[in-house]
Amino acid sequence: MTGRTDRDATAGGRVGDRPGVARQRRDHAADVFSRVLADRDATAVVHVGTARDPGLRYACPTPPTDRTAIAYVGADDEWLVRSAGDDASGHPARRLATALADRGLEGTVLTPPRVPHDAALYLEGAGVELASTDALERARATKTDGERAAIAAAQRAAAAGIRRAASLLADTTVVDGLLAVGGGPSTDAEPVTPTRLRTAIDEAIVRAGAFPVGNTAVNPDSRGRSDPEEEPLRPGEPIVLEAAPRGPTGYYGGLVRTLVVDGDGGRERRVHVGVTQSFRSARSMLTAGPESVTAVAADLEAEVRSFGFGEDDAIETRVSGVGLEPRERPIDGGDDVGPGSVVRLDVAGQVGAESRVRIADVLAVHGEGERPDWLAAPSQSLEPTALLE
Repeated sequence: MTGRTDRDATAGGRVGDRPGVARQRRDHAADVFSRVLADRDATAVVHVGTARDPGLRYACPTPPTDRTAIAYVGADDEWLVRSAGDDASGHPARRLATALADRGLEGTVLTPPRVPHDAALYLEGAGVELASTDALERARATKTDGERAAIAAAQRAAAAGIRRAASLLADTTVVDGLLAVGGGPSTDAEPVTPTRLRTAIDEAIVRAGAFPVGNTAVNPDSRGRSDPEEEPLRPGEPIVLEAAPRGPTGYYGGLVRTLVVDGDGGRERRVHVGVTQSFRSARSMLTAGPESVTAVAADLEAEVRSFGFGEDDAIETRVSGVGLEPRERPIDGGDDVGPGSVVRLDVAGQVGAESRVRIADVLAVHGEGERPDWLAAPSQSLEPTALLE
């Protein structure tokens, strides 16, 4: 399905929006909506929101500006778009309801459960009968080829950021029990702090063409300590690096690595083996066929615990989709992770009272029997130099 588009006026383009990605998205949404409309004996799927609404950005056949109302009319394979910035007056939802009525369309109109209350009132006030659907979220849960490529681009930027931090750590020396860089005959070595690493990651992400958008963190679970951003890092302690940049087309990546400088091979090594093995197990699991979010998360935890960790050892796992939001469907326990899903797997194991080994990667799932692909995944090693190879 290609689908015609009817709108009051043409909105301005969104920076970096590639027509191929948007066209694939639109066609996929139309296919999903058409099946839902037929099953529910409904007339159209409607959504109303602003340009910040990822659902609206996903489904709108043209880049939304300000508040926008859209409808997909299954019988005509047509998209209707009404925006607040258009020349016509009135709320976009009211004008959209009028456009539906002018076409002689009758019957139920489906909307996401989170459609704004005022928009629902305008639609119902114009005689539109509304019913709830999760068709938009279901459409977003399966990624097109263009979307996977956009997520992979954001993931490559995340990897560039993490590698930059690894490079900085690889060049450190130990001065007075702290990690430091620089120093020479006329200068003192400067301690390495979380702030310094975070800045280095962000700069590399920007150079790679993406935006950090405030999602970069170093040792994010140590924020309860006093001034953790400025507290110098120490050798032998796990350093957790997290990045989830947004690419130029609006899609996110998600990457976490744990690095140790001059580690002694103690408990963090055993935790690390269990965590890395859990990723291999989950990949094999999803090669065999679709599984629920709950099942994948449970498999990740079980694999880590199989390396001798008991119920008192804190193991945390999280499975969620990634796309126009850093975490999106599939995200609920019963959601399927199956062909077309792109998911972030995040696993952490406790090492000490204030330290963990944590790794996160993004996995693109294909058809049954076909191995999923890791998107732009650098080495999962604890050694900083391994990420530079």
